[in-house]
Amino acid sequence: MKEQILAVQRMQDYIEAHLDEEVTPADLAGASMFSPWHSYRLFRQYTGCTPSEYLRRLRLSKSALELKRGALRVTDAAYALGFGSVDGYQRAFLKEFGCNPGAYARNPVPIPLFIPYGVKFRELRREAIDLENLQSVFVQMTVRPARRALIRRGAKAEDYFSYCGEVGCDLWGLLTSMDSICGEPVGMWLDEAHRTPGTSVYVQGVEVAPDYAGDVPEGFDVIELPEAKYLMFQGEPFREEDYCVAIEAVRRAMEKYDPDLIGCSWDDANPRIQLEPKGTRGYIELRAVK
Repeated sequence: MKEQILAVQRMQDYIEAHLDEEVTPADLAGASMFSPWHSYRLFRQYTGCTPSEYLRRLRLSKSALELKRGALRVTDAAYALGFGSVDGYQRAFLKEFGCNPGAYARNPVPIPLFIPYGVKFRELRREAIDLENLQSVFVQMTVRPARRALIRRGAKAEDYFSYCGEVGCDLWGLLTSMDSICGEPVGMWLDEAHRTPGTSVYVQGVEVAPDYAGDVPEGFDVIELPEAKYLMFQGEPFREEDYCVAIEAVRRAMEKYDPDLIGCSWDDANPRIQLEPKGTRGYIELRAVK
C-alpha cells in the first residue's frame, strides 16, 4: 500500500482520537511523518477536504448525535467539541445541516452526518484475499418483525461499492441520523417484488415501525416488509484492515449453508440484509428462510 495513503490514514486516526482537543498542523505532521506542508497536501488529495474542514464536519456530526440523544445542551456541545463560542457553533451547525442546533435537539430530523471513511480501505479492496485463513462464522435464527423500510434506490448497483458510485457514500451519514427499529441503517438486496423498473438490486435505508408517519427524505421510497424468519451469519471480530476477508468468510458460509438441515428453505421473497461491517462485532448478513 502506498506510504502516502498510510500517512493520511494515520492523520485520520489521530483526529478521531483527539477530537475534543486542539489539533494543530504540527500534530498531523507528526502523525503522518511528513512535513506540515506535504501532510496538508496529501490529506486534501486523498480525503477531498482540508484537515480543518474535516475536523469541523466531524465535530459537528458528533455533536448532532449527542444532541439527538439528549446527552448535551447546545452550550455544552459548543465548548466540548472545540468551538470557540456558542454563536460560532450555531452558525457552523446551520451551515452544515440547514437547521439550528437548538431546534434539532428539540425535534431531530434526518440530516447528512459526516461519516469519515478511512482512505486505506480503498486500497485494501484491490488487494488479494487470503482464502486460506478465512474465519469461522456463527449462524443463528432470528425474526425480523413487520416493518416499513425507508430506502434510497440506485440505478444498477448490485453491491455496496457500485451503489456508492451511483448514490454516494455520504448517504450513510443521513441514514445514521435517522431512528431505526434495529438501531442502525441497513443495506439490502431487494427481492423482485420490492424493486421498481430501472432501479438497483442493492439499496440502503432504515427499518421503521409499521405505523411510521415521520419524515421521509427527498428521493426515498417507503416499502412494506412482512414479519419473516432470518438466518443471521456473523463472522468473528476483525481488524479494520481485514474487512474484505471478514466479508468473504460470511459470503462463503452463506453460499455453502443448506437450510434444509434445520427444516427450512431460502425465502427469496424477502430482501437479504447487510449490517455495517464493524471489527468489534464481526461482519453480519441476514438471509430469510421459511
